Amino acid sequence: MAVLGKGNAHGACSLLHAAALGYGANIALDLPVTVRLLDRPSKRDVKDDDGVLASLLQAWVDDGRPLPEGFEVKDLHWGVSSKIPKKQGLKSSAAVCIAGLRALCAATDAMLEPHELVHLSAQAQLASGVSLTGSIDDAWACMEPGWKLIDVQSPIADGVLMDEPGLNPDDWTVLLVLRGPRETMPSLEDFASQVTAFQQALNALQERKPLVAMTWNGRGTVAALRDIEGRKMANDSFMNSARAAGVSGSGPALVIVVPRRLGATLERLKSWYSARFPEAEVIETSFLSKEEKDGSE
Repeated sequence: MAVLGKGNAHGACSLLHAAALGYGANIALDLPVTVRLLDRPSKRDVKDDDGVLASLLQAWVDDGRPLPEGFEVKDLHWGVSSKIPKKQGLKSSAAVCIAGLRALCAATDAMLEPHELVHLSAQAQLASGVSLTGSIDDAWACMEPGWKLIDVQSPIADGVLMDEPGLNPDDWTVLLVLRGPRETMPSLEDFASQVTAFQQALNALQERKPLVAMTWNGRGTVAALRDIEGRKMANDSFMNSARAAGVSGSGPALVIVVPRRLGATLERLKSWYSARFPEAEVIETSFLSKEEKDGSE
């Protein structure tokens, strides 16, 4: 079995859900994914239940991009190694698309601009039905560290409104509380009724306060999803001295941010969620930043 090309990306969590205002933002997390393009099936079972990778390869061909020399679509296979929990709102589909496109680029010596990668990722996600909007902001977030504010209604090449280095991982610990796979996909109308909270998140981003944005976005999201448990869990985190918390994406993962120096607070939060929500999985990770720099909140 030969590896024809390999690509990497990472997960992210929401600062502003794009469904409400047409602006989206996510911040990169240390949740890596590697995708390999292979000449025969991987020995490891590749679960692509939604057909994202199949749609990605079709989007590549439909866009007139070359396949590896001597290969047809039916001859190509995928291998995926991912630390991103699936269907949790942590951008697993967008990350797999970006990593897969980078693998295709490596296999064909193709040079695509970032906005071209985002375009093809959006085509694949819409075709496979895993996204409400094409997840344009998600794809931008999975390509490099930091966070970006994206106008998802603009042409993709012109849609990046803010490009920030992110929060220093030495300063913050990120807890992910995973509540099982998403059961249903919300509609765009579900988010439209919560414009006030999402506008507050947008205002915070414009002031370069991503943690404030995360919290406001979380409030809007749990209301849109009618996620009573998610709202309670986020409130519990603040009672236990978290600095920010919110449901990411369209849920159900809860993201909690704690100053790294507060080790006792971190352990208290872990114990709190493990005891009260025994079916949930708690994962500790960190932000990915472009440079060592203190971020604002």
